[in-house]
Amino acid sequence: MLILLNKPYDVLCQFTDGDGRRTLADFVPVKGVYPAGRLDRDSEGLVVLTDDGRLQARIADPRYKLEKVYLAQVEGVVGEEALSRLRAGVELNDGPTLAALARVVEEPAWLWPRDPPIRVRKTVPDGWIEVTLREGRNRQVRRMCAAVGLPCLRLIRWRVGDWTLGGLAPGEWREA
Repeated sequence: MLILLNKPYDVLCQFTDGDGRRTLADFVPVKGVYPAGRLDRDSEGLVVLTDDGRLQARIADPRYKLEKVYLAQVEGVVGEEALSRLRAGVELNDGPTLAALARVVEEPAWLWPRDPPIRVRKTVPDGWIEVTLREGRNRQVRRMCAAVGLPCLRLIRWRVGDWTLGGLAPGEWREA
């Protein structure tokens, strides 16, 4: 079984939590499926769930280099220098990242409002970039963006391999 979920903001990417926070179980009533990879509590978007352990490993394990595409709303003006640094790989405190694909994009027309909304500073511009990774370290996109001077305000995973959000509203899921 393979399930695609649009994980809302402020939801843990696990099925249980002893502190009463929202988890995947609040949205997916299917037993025996597990997330293939993680998505931070403050990130939104596609989570792939499966009951197939080998598929789960293939999706989550960096050695398979499965592409993951993120849309990041960042603070500041996105310039070619920052994009070039992302494309070359960025030095983080746990070592250099692999090269990423990175490009400026428009705010997606299909984007849902975030609850709570992001902070808006009238004197500081923001923009959107698309970042494609073939590895998945803890908070990697956020740390990469910060390293090139573009703090991440909102992060949405759009695609994992060939699977996309494809019209799922936050909290909605479908079998793939």
